[in-house]
Amino acid sequence: MSGTPGSLAALHRAAAEARARDAGLCAVLAWAAPGGELGSRSSCNVSALAQCRAAAVDRLREILHGAFGPGSPGVPLEGLTVRATPGAALVRTADNPEDLLVVGTGSRAPLRRLVRPSVARYCLAHAACPVLTVPPSPLEAELDAVHRRNLWRLPMDARELSP
Repeated sequence: MSGTPGSLAALHRAAAEARARDAGLCAVLAWAAPGGELGSRSSCNVSALAQCRAAAVDRLREILHGAFGPGSPGVPLEGLTVRATPGAALVRTADNPEDLLVVGTGSRAPLRRLVRPSVARYCLAHAACPVLTVPPSPLEAELDAVHRRNLWRLPMDARELSP
């Protein structure tokens, strides 16, 4: 759960699946210490790690409030912060064969795939339960295209926009 449009789409799909199955929903936010695990061994003290964990808990609360508002998704909701990489945190949390792990597929841009490994692929390869992948919405792809045009300062043709 990162708060990106793709992760929010996956969260809403997970809530719909939980309602259909009469099950609970567990939203997971993975976090890492500043400098990664090696950095946490040498430079981070216990209070810095506690602050990082508290920031992750606050971020998860913000994401869930933004996704569902003051109400609830209509199923029992649990928020969980895990100190791990996103893929490992999700696979470790959904370790029961009866679980359903729902993940967003994220961007399919080749450059982003090189820089950031795919959480969905990791989950598909390592999960002990079924994995449902939620593709990005077409609107998100259009928004990414607009951001790329703005980044490269390319002119926009209004005919390229969806009706």
